[in-house]
Amino acid sequence: MPVSHEPQFAWFLWSLLFLVAWFVLYVWLKNKESRKEMLWVSGWTLVTGFTEPFFVPKYWNPPSLFDLAHRTGFDIESFIFAFAVGGIAVVIYEHIFRVSHAHVELHERHLPNHRFHLLSLSATPVLFLLLVVFAPINPIYSAIIAMTVGGLFSWYCRPDLKKKMFISALIFLYLYFIFFSLLILWYPGYVAQVWNLKAISGILIFGVPLEELLFALSFGFVWSSLYEHIKWRKLKMHN
Repeated sequence: MPVSHEPQFAWFLWSLLFLVAWFVLYVWLKNKESRKEMLWVSGWTLVTGFTEPFFVPKYWNPPSLFDLAHRTGFDIESFIFAFAVGGIAVVIYEHIFRVSHAHVELHERHLPNHRFHLLSLSATPVLFLLLVVFAPINPIYSAIIAMTVGGLFSWYCRPDLKKKMFISALIFLYLYFIFFSLLILWYPGYVAQVWNLKAISGILIFGVPLEELLFALSFGFVWSSLYEHIKWRKLKMHN
């Protein structure tokens, strides 16, 4: 039954839905390193919650707990959301496919493509900040571009992770679309009320803003390789 009469809790409940999914996925994971990976990446992704003032109100302006988003640009929900989606995106591939981690040997780290290791890891945050400050585009496009470019850099440095990156991007996009559809079902009219559709394309796909789907795709693409890239791990497939 729709509960559109209480939209001030929509963002909070939606972020909690992702957190529940995170917890279920964490419990289902049998590989100890995958659990460690999930916690580690979620912890770091939590920091991206501090970027919310870039998006409020230029991209959207959601009612939030204690009206924090409207008053400060920050909100509690952003940190819950960031923590949850970071962990989900990085291990969803490992939950579906039978893989384990192994160390990248020292001699492999000196291959030519690894010369751009640090540049690759810093590409997304640096490019995002540059675009937000200097490019006359909505910050959601800055985020999508930055994550896509960062993902391409990661693919170049770690071509062994490309399968995980592409499949994770598609799986995360699918899950994100399902979760967003639930938001629309619970709160009809919420998108028109909260998203600044005039400042973006205004294209809705089954009620979901196109930019949200591009965000999910680019996020899953770059974030899925984060742990292996930083920690010098590679994946081993099992039959």
